[in-house]
Amino acid sequence: MPPIDLTGKAAVVTGGGRGLGLAYAHALAAVGARVVVNDIDEDVAERAVKSITEAGGQAVAEVVAVGTAAAADRLVARAVREFGRLDILVTNAGILRDKVLWKMTDDDFDAVITTHLRGTFTCARAAAVRMREQGEGGSLILVGSPAGQRGNFGQTNYSAAKAGIAAMARTWSMELSRAGITVNAIVPVAATAMTETIPAFAPYVEALRDGTPLPDLLRKGEGFGTPEDCAALVPFLASEAARGITGQAIGIGGDKVALWSHPQEIKAAYADGGWTPETLADVWAASLGAEPQTVGIPAPRIPAPGIPVPEAAEA
Repeated sequence: MPPIDLTGKAAVVTGGGRGLGLAYAHALAAVGARVVVNDIDEDVAERAVKSITEAGGQAVAEVVAVGTAAAADRLVARAVREFGRLDILVTNAGILRDKVLWKMTDDDFDAVITTHLRGTFTCARAAAVRMREQGEGGSLILVGSPAGQRGNFGQTNYSAAKAGIAAMARTWSMELSRAGITVNAIVPVAATAMTETIPAFAPYVEALRDGTPLPDLLRKGEGFGTPEDCAALVPFLASEAARGITGQAIGIGGDKVALWSHPQEIKAAYADGGWTPETLADVWAASLGAEPQTVGIPAPRIPAPGIPVPEAAEA
């Protein structure tokens, strides 16, 4: 496989000032793409741009909160004004407002949906319009989450948004195929401010800051690593090597990459003339409900730092 080369391409990375977004922006710039780094914090965005340019890449900052059509138009316009085109969009911007259902406020719900779901929609729409006008294809890379694939306790808003993002990737992959625009959802798992809220991961994220590398039990067993471990997937999906890949949900983290399945029927039953509550109860007990689907992100089976890993777990 020849080296991935995005020279001449222009990209927008929302939420690109830190964490995963910054890793994506660096990975794109490292293979030649020119990048609009979006963030809501001007200092953070400018530091990100400086780090990219000092590494030999090209980048500019655009400070705006995603969610509105006006913000999306600004991002696309900045790419066109600075670089003459737009080829790649990475919708990474996100926030958390975690609470259980009965404590979640309308504002908690709306803030997360606006940034994640509406922000992905408005930015993707603006990018698709520009890419279709250019007539040379393009790549929409939408950032999902395991929470959107399986649900997660205390994350009604976030799980709903991320599930919607995966569904939009599938839908848009069909709608934009004739224009040569690929659309995929990526499902990263990395040590970030968001995953630090998960108790099992928190001590490892803290240890990583102090220079302690993550153990193989995390990197391989849980597919959990650094933001940089997730970054390679973005330039790959934006490259010619991935022209035939669209409508997929692809997980990455640590030393692991995985293809997520789409929701599908796994078992069915039939009744002549239709169903009654009683016959449904019978068939559920006899067949359909024999192996119900699990929910939630499985708890990591990892000891706290400093506790020896059992030999069986190492194997």
